[in-house]
Amino acid sequence: YSRYLTGRAPGEPPPTLFEFIPDNAIVFADESHVSVPQIGGMYRGDYRRKFTLAEHGFRLPSCMDNRPLKFEEWDAMRPQSVFVSATPASWELEQTGGVFTEQVIRPTGLLDPQIEIRPVETQVDDLLDEVRRVSAAGYRTLCTTLTKRMAEDLTEYMHEQGIRVRYMHSDIDTIERIEILRDLRLGAFDVL
Repeated sequence: YSRYLTGRAPGEPPPTLFEFIPDNAIVFADESHVSVPQIGGMYRGDYRRKFTLAEHGFRLPSCMDNRPLKFEEWDAMRPQSVFVSATPASWELEQTGGVFTEQVIRPTGLLDPQIEIRPVETQVDDLLDEVRRVSAAGYRTLCTTLTKRMAEDLTEYMHEQGIRVRYMHSDIDTIERIEILRDLRLGAFDVL
């Protein structure tokens, strides 16, 4: 029966913490695709329960005003807000006006590398240049091919070009794979 204590009119929004935070505050909603719909859901669930109690005389009608905010009330009084979600719902996307930041993070915590599309005609020469550049910086290169045969042929060609290279595919037994990966970590060769 808080409306009597706060002097609010019937149907007015209830007192909330929004009344006590500064105007320049920022609200963060994590997992907003779930948390934002809960705001409207809380009001509807609370309303349904209290309506039945008040209708049958178990509560005074004023109990309806001691409630969660309606979604529209929350939206009108929330300060500047940041909504964080890997899978934003339509409301969040609508609020952005088409401007949002997408950050793709793998479970490993590594960011996806930037992808560059290059011409097919010079791909092997381009690969050799990149391998040499990366090797000169003290790093190693992981190169993928479409087939086992291509891995073997590319390895042979790179070897002829003076590059320290090994290949690994499903025909390599487990023990040898472990040795190859160990040698890669130790810097015994530059390209796998």
